[in-house]
Amino acid sequence: MVLHPKTPFSHPKQGRLGLIFPEEVFSFHVLVLALNGKIIEVGEKILASNGKEVDFASALESCEEAGGTLATPTNEEENEAILGIVKKYNRYAYLGIKEGETSGQFTYMNGIPLNYTKWHPREPNGKGIEKCVEMYTDGSWNDKRCNLYRLTICEF
Repeated sequence: MVLHPKTPFSHPKQGRLGLIFPEEVFSFHVLVLALNGKIIEVGEKILASNGKEVDFASALESCEEAGGTLATPTNEEENEAILGIVKKYNRYAYLGIKEGETSGQFTYMNGIPLNYTKWHPREPNGKGIEKCVEMYTDGSWNDKRCNLYRLTICEF
């Protein structure tokens, strides 16, 4: 079934609600989740977290299955938005950044070099061993091994 904007559909628990428009239902759910700090809109991106901590591969897979990717700050505003979720859960989070073929050179998941960074002092320092990037609760970044459990934050 394909729904077009403003095409009504019956809600499974219709009762007295009558007809509900899909975009209104989505907006309502986004609003409720946003109020809980689980979804944040920043620029053209929507950031969301399920509050779960998993290894890097599992975090990336979860985000891709949902139609997005791991949150990747490309400017200070986006870094601050991701930090808001990190602070809410008080947990470090993986970012959608990995070390490339050359030790010490980090790229976005698509292989493009970073155009924005917020490394913690003396980071990155993993020298090819720490290939993933986490965000600390102060918003700075650290290179880290990919098998540790960190908060999952996706961007859409």
